[in-house]
Amino acid sequence: MPRVSTDQLAARRRQILDGARTCFADHGYEGATVRRLEQYTGLSRGAIFHYFRDKEALFLALAEQDAGRMADVVAEQGLVQVMRDLLDAHGDRSWLGTRLEVSRRLRTDPEFRARWQEHSGALTAATRARLERQAAAGALRDDVPIPVLAQYLELVLEGLVSHLAMGLPVDDLGPVLDVVENGVRAAARTP
Repeated sequence: MPRVSTDQLAARRRQILDGARTCFADHGYEGATVRRLEQYTGLSRGAIFHYFRDKEALFLALAEQDAGRMADVVAEQGLVQVMRDLLDAHGDRSWLGTRLEVSRRLRTDPEFRARWQEHSGALTAATRARLERQAAAGALRDDVPIPVLAQYLELVLEGLVSHLAMGLPVDDLGPVLDVVENGVRAAARTP
């Protein structure tokens, strides 16, 4: 029997995640049945669950992947840039489906909430670290504590996600994000 390379294993895992992301976006968590996951991934249940213990583990892997990607953007460019990226990708329902499903399950499923808390700190940590770097550089307002600014930005993100989920217009939100970004920056000093 031929050995499967690490690259092939990684490619198969990506195939499963990509198909599952679309399936969850199209049908929600409950509607993403094993049969549908098989259809969307093009793989058998045995192949899917060889890589992931169960459907929840698969969903958590997607949510964790999204949080990791967002944390990378936050580290480099800030949480407002994540929001701008979400606006740019608003036609791509896959990220939105995952994000909304995480929010719903956090509210309704205590076991999921406990498992998610193990994985969810990356975005918050990246946001606070970025704000601390900005504060040290003198680019952040100093009249509001960093934890308050971080929570403010996270609440704006949640509001944006809700706005997008409701299908409300997004054309005028760029200037709104400018206001959010300017709200955390240090005031410009006039000579």
